[in-house]
Amino acid sequence: MEMSFTEFKRIPSEWLEQRLETVRALSGDDKLELYEVAKDRLTGEHYLHYAYLHRQVAAIGPESSGEETFHHLMPLSSDDVLGIIFNEQSFHYPDAWNKAFLRNGPDGDYVWFDPAYIEEETENEEIGRQIQEQLLKFRQSGELTPEAVSKLLEELDRTGGTDKDGSK
Repeated sequence: MEMSFTEFKRIPSEWLEQRLETVRALSGDDKLELYEVAKDRLTGEHYLHYAYLHRQVAAIGPESSGEETFHHLMPLSSDDVLGIIFNEQSFHYPDAWNKAFLRNGPDGDYVWFDPAYIEEETENEEIGRQIQEQLLKFRQSGELTPEAVSKLLEELDRTGGTDKDGSK
C-alpha cells in the first residue's frame, strides 16, 4: 500500500493530480467555488475538496491576471463521507473545517494547516487582557511592598494557568 498524504509535511500538487479522483460533486458554481468528495486511488482515503477563485481587485502589472485558485483538502472518515453524501453533515468552509487539512501554497506544494490555533489564540488573548488588567490595578494601587508583589505574582500565575513550578 502506498503512503498516505497524512505522512508528509509537503505534498507536490502533481501527486494529488495523479492520485485523487472525484467521487461525488457536492455543490458550487463552476466559476467561483466548488465542493466535492475525492478519493485517493492508491490508499482508498477520502478527502473533502474545496476550491475557490479569488479575484484580486488591485492586481498590478500586465502579467497579473488578478485571479488565483485556492484548493483545500480535508481528510474524511467513512462516517464523514456518508454524512456529507447523504446531506446529514455540513461541509462548507470555514465552519465545518475544524481539523487539519491540506491547502495549496504559492510554490505549488500543499501543506497541512491546523485551524485549532485560532481557538488557542483567542484563549491566549483573553489571558493577556486579564494580566494587563491585573498589572494596571497593581500599578494604580501604588503599593510596592514585597508582600504586594508576591500577591500579584500569585494572581498572575492563577490567571495564566501555571503552577508554581511553571508547568501548566
